[in-house]
Amino acid sequence: MKKIITSPNAPNPIGPYNQAVLANDTLFLSGQIGLNPLSMKMVEGGVKEEAKQVMENLKAVLEAAEMTFDQVVKSSIFLSDMEDFSQVNEVYAAYFNNDNAPARETIAVKTLPKNVKVEISMIAVK
Repeated sequence: MKKIITSPNAPNPIGPYNQAVLANDTLFLSGQIGLNPLSMKMVEGGVKEEAKQVMENLKAVLEAAEMTFDQVVKSSIFLSDMEDFSQVNEVYAAYFNNDNAPARETIAVKTLPKNVKVEISMIAVK
């Protein structure tokens, strides 16, 4: 069974996809970028501000599925510049308990949608 999950507190998709899909007890969260969900404009300030908005967007989608970061089992972080790793990691770490942190990979890519610095997707299980 597949259920589409949406939150008004996260940005509307900018393409043919949904914020998340719940399949049985597994939630697949689409990649989020640092869009402010109210203005649909990128947050300003730099990679740390983008990463914080990304995490808040993911949190909103998790909450719409009645889940939390404690239920995230896998994260994928995409960076346009690996030099930003430590700053993004600092923001990301604030949302997880080290004892319960998910599996994760961080990948450097050439470009991201809207030329952002960071995008994160997740998988969570009820």
